[in-house]
Amino acid sequence: MSISDISPAEPQSVLSPAVKVALTGAALVVVYTALISSADGITKMIAGGYSAPQMFAISGILVAGLSMLADRHPAQRLGLKTSRPVAMALRSAATVLAGFCFFNAFRLLPFADVFVFVGIMPILAGLMSGPILGEPVRRAAWVALGAGAVGVLCLFPEGVRSLTLGHLYAGAAAVAGTFSMVLARYIGKSESNALAQVFYPNLTMGLVMALALPFVWKPMPISDLGWICAYTGLLFVARWLLVIALRLLAAYAVTPLLNLQFVWMVAIGWVFFGEIPAAGTYLGVAIVIGSGLYLIWDQTAPATARAPWAMLRQAIRR
Repeated sequence: MSISDISPAEPQSVLSPAVKVALTGAALVVVYTALISSADGITKMIAGGYSAPQMFAISGILVAGLSMLADRHPAQRLGLKTSRPVAMALRSAATVLAGFCFFNAFRLLPFADVFVFVGIMPILAGLMSGPILGEPVRRAAWVALGAGAVGVLCLFPEGVRSLTLGHLYAGAAAVAGTFSMVLARYIGKSESNALAQVFYPNLTMGLVMALALPFVWKPMPISDLGWICAYTGLLFVARWLLVIALRLLAAYAVTPLLNLQFVWMVAIGWVFFGEIPAAGTYLGVAIVIGSGLYLIWDQTAPATARAPWAMLRQAIRR
């Protein structure tokens, strides 16, 4: 055997397949937070000159059209039928309400302040999962929700007097958006066609908002129409990436990474809108993120790790 017959050993990958999958999922979530924050930035910019129906009528119809085109791809071709029409109708209605309320929240509030309400959505989902999904509501969910409420109160250093219409819109958006997310999980238990869950809510958004267009329409230059098209593309790709990421990573691993959205929102608010978050915003975000992480830890930590906390609770009751 000559030396030329000896093939060099192929380098072996240091990372295991499981680690590669996890890193891929994490990278997708990071990209998702950047895309969805950019889409929110466009929402805030458009909200200064146009009404919600004008933006969402166009974007909703465009996203529905992109969904239909994507379904034509040979790798997809699952159709857009749903086996849960009532739940899909409720999810679509909740999506329309959440979109309208978030639009007005971005119009009236500093960009980063809205994230505090976005941050309590995983906690609200933990509470809604009980009655909707039949999942037991852990006591930690109520603790986390209480802490999240404290985080929201940090936005009001002057008390209830500083509560504005924008905060009410943001609160309603968080509740409606969470309801839509939980219904998505409910639908996903019986059907695997994620594209249908993109199609119907956005089609409903476009059709409902189109009804109000004759009353609120303002002529749009090509540049603003281009921004709405950019928003549509960002939203469509972001939601698609999140679906893929949730297939690669457990939900409890995705949720902490979603908090990167606050970093993007602060950066976008500072660079494009000249907004610098107040100290109360940072404090509120820290409390909301901490409460969400505690809820995740309580769901995933082994019983032995939670034992000291259980003993402490029993001691307090005595």
